[in-house]
Amino acid sequence: MSNPTTSFFQALGRRGHEALLEEVTGTIRFDLTHEQGVDRWFVAIERGDVRVSRDGGEADCALHGSRATFDRIVSGQSQLYPAWLRNEIRAEGDLLLSRTFLRLMPGPPGAQHPRDLGRERRRAA
Repeated sequence: MSNPTTSFFQALGRRGHEALLEEVTGTIRFDLTHEQGVDRWFVAIERGDVRVSRDGGEADCALHGSRATFDRIVSGQSQLYPAWLRNEIRAEGDLLLSRTFLRLMPGPPGAQHPRDLGRERRRAA
């Protein structure tokens, strides 16, 4: 059975290239604990090209936390940065890389991009 975190990483791996990360190169490992153990996700970014795997090798940045917390984050019910400030997610290594990864996180359910919202308002007027 798939959970929100698994779905998020699988979808991220299918995207291939992210224009928001074209200036970024680095690796991030996610170590997410749950009752059965630890899920490891490895994200490699090379000038916007994103690859996702389950290999848990050395990374430029490592994020540690519970899978339940990350499930809430990728579901849009919580956000990564505030979870980090609450010490629900811990980061080590290249913190700038972890902050850059925030660009890929989903917004709250029902949220719209500001440009799309502006277009809708102009059409309605």
